[in-house]
Amino acid sequence: MKQHDPDPPPPPPGGILWDTAGDIRSLLALPAAFVLQVAHPAVGAGVDDHSVFRTDPWGRGQRSLTSVLLWVYGGEVAAEEGRRLRSLHRTIQGTDPDGRRYHALTPAYYAWVHATGYPVARYARRYFARPFTPAEDEQFYAEWLMVGRILGIHDRDMPQTTEEFWPYYRKVLAQEVGRNAVVDELTARDRAVPAPDHFVLRLLWPALRPALTRAMAFLSVGLLPPEAREAIGLPWTPRQERRLRRFAVLVRLLAPRLPERLRYLPMARRARLRGRSAP
Repeated sequence: MKQHDPDPPPPPPGGILWDTAGDIRSLLALPAAFVLQVAHPAVGAGVDDHSVFRTDPWGRGQRSLTSVLLWVYGGEVAAEEGRRLRSLHRTIQGTDPDGRRYHALTPAYYAWVHATGYPVARYARRYFARPFTPAEDEQFYAEWLMVGRILGIHDRDMPQTTEEFWPYYRKVLAQEVGRNAVVDELTARDRAVPAPDHFVLRLLWPALRPALTRAMAFLSVGLLPPEAREAIGLPWTPRQERRLRRFAVLVRLLAPRLPERLRYLPMARRARLRGRSAP
């Protein structure tokens, strides 16, 4: 993108992402999206070498979530956040375990990280909300492309329709994606996660950590689309599927009944309020 080009617009108020990105249910799919991202060897190597997901998972998670929300609800700040992320990724480079060079801004790798959000969010929605109609699905993907432009992803590097997306997705799953050390770490039931920086939680952490890591591992695998689980080589049993469906029933019953101040994350709630108040 040339320096003098106008900033790409964020997804529109009232659109699919405006209604879904800040909904607390979207948090449930984030671990699975991260696993699908790092299953690409270049992305996994970059995260392994440069990310603080081991030493500061809470800070990293908060910063990542804030960034995602800015893409959708940030207005003029959305493009600024996209530029910040590209600048941050310019120094992320190295060699993967097979000796291949990687750079975070290589178009194919950068686009894959963004692309994974679409199939994971779409699949998770089948559990936790009403599935998209075909028209809504097209709109959701079109808005996801808008987010990609904010991140500096050129249209030539991303499939431009859902019809074009699925062959691209299946090709990456078949030829690139696989299990690696970062995937195994993120899906481990006994993953070592440091305590949050909160006095009470630190005291309770020895009791809370096992339940939290089991839940994160469960959602990380269960909310991957089946074809992605198969490509990565992650097992998933019928018993686990039944557990996920039982949990999903509770979410579908409870989440829509929450007041907006509890159902939406603060940035999303404020943006939606401003949108309703605008003349």
